Amino acid sequence: MVKLYNSFNIKQFHKKSIILIGNFDGLHLGHQKLFKLANKFKNKYRLKIGVINFDPMPKMFFDNSLKNFKLSNLNQKIDLLNNFGVDFIITKKFDKKFSKTKSENFIKNILFQKVNAKFIFVSNNFRFGNKREGNVKLLIKNEKKFQYKVVKPKPLLIDKKIVSSSLIRKLLEKGNLVMANKLLNRNWSIEGVVKKGRQIGKKIGFPTCNIDIENYVLAKPGVYAVKVKRDNKSKHLKGIANLGYRPTFNQRKILLEVHLFSFSGNLYNKYLSVDFLKFIRKERKFKNIDELKIQIKKDLNIAKN
Repeated sequence: MVKLYNSFNIKQFHKKSIILIGNFDGLHLGHQKLFKLANKFKNKYRLKIGVINFDPMPKMFFDNSLKNFKLSNLNQKIDLLNNFGVDFIITKKFDKKFSKTKSENFIKNILFQKVNAKFIFVSNNFRFGNKREGNVKLLIKNEKKFQYKVVKPKPLLIDKKIVSSSLIRKLLEKGNLVMANKLLNRNWSIEGVVKKGRQIGKKIGFPTCNIDIENYVLAKPGVYAVKVKRDNKSKHLKGIANLGYRPTFNQRKILLEVHLFSFSGNLYNKYLSVDFLKFIRKERKFKNIDELKIQIKKDLNIAKN
C-alpha cells in the first residue's frame, strides 16, 4: 500500500528514491508511459518510487477563475498511483508561503536535504519556484552538486498530438468522450457524495442521485450512459446521467444526476464513483414535463443498448 505524506519530512527508508514531480491530473497514457520507465529504474537500481504533487494544483491556486478544471480528485489520483508501482506520495499544500520558495532553495532544501532524490523525473516544460523561475536546465545544472540525475522522457504522441491533461479536458468539453477515454486508458469518472436535491426526478418517475461535481472539469453538458460503483463494493451498477444545468427546471448550478437501472434503496450520503461510458445527447430545454419524460425514455433505451 502506498504511503501518504503531507510534508517533505519523509521516513529514512523513503529517501534516496526515484522522484516524479507533477500534477499527474487524470493519470493519462502519457503519465503511464512515464511510470513504466520509472519502474524500469526501480527494478534496475532497486530503489523506491515517490511522487511529489501539490494541492491545490498551482494553476488553480494562481487563477481563481479555474473552478472546473480537474480530471481526477486526490482520492482517485492516489488509487491510480497505487497501481503504477508508487511507494509513497507527498501531497504538499500549495499556499502563498510555499509559492514564494526560491527555485534554488527547492532544489537544495527539499529535493536534496529533505527527500535526497537519486533520480528526478520531470517533463521538458516543468517550472518551479517563485514566479516559475526554475526550469529543467536549472535542475540539470545542479545534478553533480546535489547528487541526483534528471530524467526527462519524450512526451507521448498519438495522432501527432502530445497526450496531455489539457488535451483531454478539451476533448471532454467538446463531448468527445471516446477519444478522452482512449487517452486516459480507462473510463473518465467523477466521484462524490450523494446529496439530497429537489427530488424532481423522483416526482416524474426517474429517481436520481445528485452529486456536486466540485472542481471536476465540466464535460459537455448532456446525457451520458454510465456505470456506478458504491463505496468499496466491487459490482458496478449501470445507469444514465445528466451532467449540466437542467434548463427545463431553470437550474443554475452544475449538477450530476444519476439514474440507476435495477436499483432501489437509499444512497444519500453514500460515496459514488461514476464512470462515463457514452455521450448520448447534449442538454436542452423542453417545453413541458411530458416532453421531457418522452425524451428520457428514448435516452434510457440508448443507454441500455
